[in-house]
Amino acid sequence: MTAMEYVRNLGFGWNLGDTMDARVKEEERENLTPRKQETAWFNPETTFEIIKKVADSGFTLFRLPVTWTDFVGPAPDYTIRQDFLGRVAEIVSFGLENGMTVILNLHHEDWHFPSHENYPAASEKLMAVWTQIAEHFKPCCNKLIFEAMNEPRKVGTDVEWNGGDTEGREVVAKLGHDFIRAVRATGGNNAQRMLMVPLYAASSDEEAMGGYIPSGDDRVIVSIHSYTPYNFALSDDYSHHEWTPALEDEIDALFARIDKYFLSKNIPVIMGEMGARRKGDNLADRVAWTQYYAAAARKYGVPCIWWDNGRIEGPDNWEKFGLLERGKLAWAFPELVVAFLDLHQPAQKINAGHIVDAIDRIFSIASVMNNN
Repeated sequence: MTAMEYVRNLGFGWNLGDTMDARVKEEERENLTPRKQETAWFNPETTFEIIKKVADSGFTLFRLPVTWTDFVGPAPDYTIRQDFLGRVAEIVSFGLENGMTVILNLHHEDWHFPSHENYPAASEKLMAVWTQIAEHFKPCCNKLIFEAMNEPRKVGTDVEWNGGDTEGREVVAKLGHDFIRAVRATGGNNAQRMLMVPLYAASSDEEAMGGYIPSGDDRVIVSIHSYTPYNFALSDDYSHHEWTPALEDEIDALFARIDKYFLSKNIPVIMGEMGARRKGDNLADRVAWTQYYAAAARKYGVPCIWWDNGRIEGPDNWEKFGLLERGKLAWAFPELVVAFLDLHQPAQKINAGHIVDAIDRIFSIASVMNNN
């Protein structure tokens, strides 16, 4: 199976956001536990039942964002704490056991600032951390994908979110290539595992897409994030809460760019994060946006993963992308789930629980738990 064929069969997915990727306050890091980080941003501990609810509803992709920083030791070994690695492995197994394809990444890390000056130190740490993760999960089959970084960018600069500068894009590409080399060097199933590398800031801007430098590895997927149109989907401006057909052009242009730079060149893409935040009572507008965005993605063969940070209620300045009320195992906005997964289609309804190759599933679960 080629990388393009692999991606074409993935379906749509769900992010376990603001959970394993949370950061605790600096004064609380001395005696930090995996549970304390997992619940630091007010989400509950992740259970098998939470992931089962997501899978049974029709989601086939499960992205697990993880911030490793506070559980990684000093140079030169950068040893990952085993209790944290074990907890991550347990949550990975929840996805695999429910027949999902799991994406595991490095998320809110602040040490891989993409400059030429910082590159040697960032590369050394990135390769050390990914070597340990890859070794731990090496027995897992190809239903587990590794994603190098989340949104690597020059934080706090004027090029942070606009596609970056030449230096930033070049260093992000070099770090992506280092990640691939580190994982491949561990051998076993990692020699053929599908890997994801982000553009600068995982940006959907033309500059970031044009700055992509292929590694020569034919089992690599490009990671892009796009909350498009920005004013409607992501900004704090509540005056942009209505969806109109006039905004469709921005989504059309997004996928046309993806096709131009990647799909037409047989380079697969996964939309690792997307969604439209809640702005008051604009559910009908969000449903209309979701239907259009998801239809465009299916047309081009780009799997999308909704960013669910668990925030459903709250102040206007909160990014309320939450879909699942995790404590209740209930969808807060089932209309969005139906629109996103296109569940009005009879075939999709039948496949809501998805059929999984039993041998592949058992091997995936056993591999993770035996290596835990």
